[in-house]
Amino acid sequence: MNSSKSPGLAGFGILKNTTCHTEKKISVFFSIIFMTVGILSNSLAIAILMKAYQRFRQKSKASFLLLASGLVITDLFGHLINGAIAVFVYASDKDWIRFNQSNILCSVFGICMVFFGLCPLFLGSVMAVERCIGVTKPIFHSTKMTSKHVKMMLTMVCLFAVLIALLPILRFRAYQIQASRTWCFYKTEHVEDWEDRFYLLLFSCLGLLALAISFLCNAVTGITLLRVKFKSQQRQGRSHHFEMIIQLLAIMCVSCICWSPFLVTMARIGINENHSKDTCETILFALRMATWNQILDPWVYILLRKAVLKNLYKITRGCCGMHIINLHMWELSSIKNSLKVAAISESPVSSKQINLQPLSTTGP
Repeated sequence: MNSSKSPGLAGFGILKNTTCHTEKKISVFFSIIFMTVGILSNSLAIAILMKAYQRFRQKSKASFLLLASGLVITDLFGHLINGAIAVFVYASDKDWIRFNQSNILCSVFGICMVFFGLCPLFLGSVMAVERCIGVTKPIFHSTKMTSKHVKMMLTMVCLFAVLIALLPILRFRAYQIQASRTWCFYKTEHVEDWEDRFYLLLFSCLGLLALAISFLCNAVTGITLLRVKFKSQQRQGRSHHFEMIIQLLAIMCVSCICWSPFLVTMARIGINENHSKDTCETILFALRMATWNQILDPWVYILLRKAVLKNLYKITRGCCGMHIINLHMWELSSIKNSLKVAAISESPVSSKQINLQPLSTTGP
């Protein structure tokens, strides 16, 4: 079958000569595990965010809570929809010719893969920008970064991701069944047309750009927090700086490690005409790596908080045989800490209070 001549049967030609075989039991096991763990972790993160939103309704915290909620909700639906389609494909013995005659399922699968792949990356970069503005420009953040503006940004990010996902359909280019016969995406086998290359390069460039923005903003945020720590020797700020720096490092490492292989592989396929024989296995491995990012997102952004870091700190000090110092009480929320320290660093009134504090302790 010629997929270029018949859009309704796009991708079926690859089913005849596939060079990528996956063992059914192992593949089903991976799909079910990824889907279950992703749904549970993101559901737990949503519950924590809803509870935090009910307790803290200040304007300064609403932006982070809304962005974090959008991220974990997107990850949740991504695992639910993509995971359900993948399990159905495995359960049907990957017989696309039988259940995908009109190519509707493959198109839906491809649209969901692109949307739920780019949208979390975009939201992660927006969250990094929001944190950077909140730390470096707290006054601007409190006056301009309102809940209405954040909702508009969430809507624009989702619409942009939907547009990128629907672009091949609008251009009458059907999504292709991949060589493993387990998922649908842009054409990755024998890519010769410029438009097929454009879709691959567009997806990879947008994803890498989102990672670069996240890395840059998180680096600026981390440097700013370190400067605040060195200027202010208050013990209250130490736990906050330690917590935020660990979170920033975890966010950057997880995003780059999980998504870079898949994005780089898509870019390499879009640039090079000749592909190696292990292209299918490489893509499948990179795809599973990217799936892990959506599983780890809620744990990095929401669950890796003060309590876990405090216990790890105690365990580390105990294993090193050192005396555990008496830490000051950690604040109720990491979001509260970040906003408080950022306000302290920028407020002239608070700086005066810090400078006058040693004078009061030396008085009679």
